[in-house]
Amino acid sequence: MSQLLVEYPQTRNSWCDNPLARAADGVLRYGNLTPALTEFLDVQVHAFAAREAVVEIGGPRLTYRELWYSASRIAGGLQEHGIGYGDRVAVRMPVGARWVQAFLGALLSGAVPVLVHDGLPDAVADRVIHDACADFVLDGGGSAAGFREALPDGAAFIDDGASLGELALLCYTSPGAEAGPRGVELTNENLLSAIRSVVGALDLPTDGLRNLVLLPLAHASGCVDQLLPTFAVGGTLVLTPDRSAVPRALVAEHIDMVAATPRIFAGLLPCLAGLRVEHVRQLCTAGHRAELAAGDPATSEFVANVLREVFPAARQWSVWGATETSGIGLARDDDAPARDALGFAFGGTELALWGPCADAGHGELLCRGPNITPRYWNDPLTTESRFTGSWFHTGNQVSIDASGLVRRSAGD
Repeated sequence: MSQLLVEYPQTRNSWCDNPLARAADGVLRYGNLTPALTEFLDVQVHAFAAREAVVEIGGPRLTYRELWYSASRIAGGLQEHGIGYGDRVAVRMPVGARWVQAFLGALLSGAVPVLVHDGLPDAVADRVIHDACADFVLDGGGSAAGFREALPDGAAFIDDGASLGELALLCYTSPGAEAGPRGVELTNENLLSAIRSVVGALDLPTDGLRNLVLLPLAHASGCVDQLLPTFAVGGTLVLTPDRSAVPRALVAEHIDMVAATPRIFAGLLPCLAGLRVEHVRQLCTAGHRAELAAGDPATSEFVANVLREVFPAARQWSVWGATETSGIGLARDDDAPARDALGFAFGGTELALWGPCADAGHGELLCRGPNITPRYWNDPLTTESRFTGSWFHTGNQVSIDASGLVRRSAGD
């Protein structure tokens, strides 16, 4: 049977009122982005200098001014080690304030941060670091593959000479993916577009958001879709390396928003039992395409119901994404049908179906938008196989109804 590609233009995008215009390649793009992520962050840091940027429960508390200065010192130290524009700097550290400093230090040095989850086995981490051709490894004394020393330190330095189309971040797909982790190139435009989309979709406030992020920062969902949008609105990123500290942190840190994967939320239910937190306004459930597509809808609904009891004033969101889509693409809230619903496209993301039944609303989900990676790292064959024109093949079988709601297909 012949393969059809059927586009499903956006019919609902009330979650995003930012200016989007269709470019010559057919992709919707934001028209007023700063040229580079570092320049954008620099502006925000100076606007919110005295606010708390990062709070690590049981660890450091840093204002934006303190965070930016310490990151620029790390950038200067990397420069003294010979790291320059376009070099790759791997970040393999436990979640905490030092992870954020290391990530921003790599970014400010002009290098491309390479995100390496600290929980990966050494053999897998070494493979990722080798594949990325990393010129330096920031591990703060942890990884066998890296430098067993403190973070670099030197004269403060900030390089913001990049442009929208240039590589800004190198993320890797999960180890469980076919053929192992693959490097995904994310450009400045990808990252800035994802930030704009998330801020618009979740309506993040600029009056002091306090976001408890339980997602791994070494994944697109944690770094691109939570850390960066929180900084974009001058919010506070609250991190808890010890999950048992979550109930105390919710109250003591006056948390407004909590972000985690479905699995993490499910694991938290015992320690949240009997708790009622009125001041949390949003719960954001995020995950990669495999977890959200294959998750048990009944279990997810049970977890959501328990979370409603713990956080009665919170709006619950589920965000679907892949590393290749900067961790975003679809979202649904309490108003959308649960069970098998993945959500609606938001931001600049548009959808299509691929397959013999695409014109009947069933097939493989394809995405395009300003948040979609242009290519895989040093892998032109995979890039060619996963793209049809500007459309990225997610590998997920779904259905799309007349309202634009995407649902997982039975058996996917």
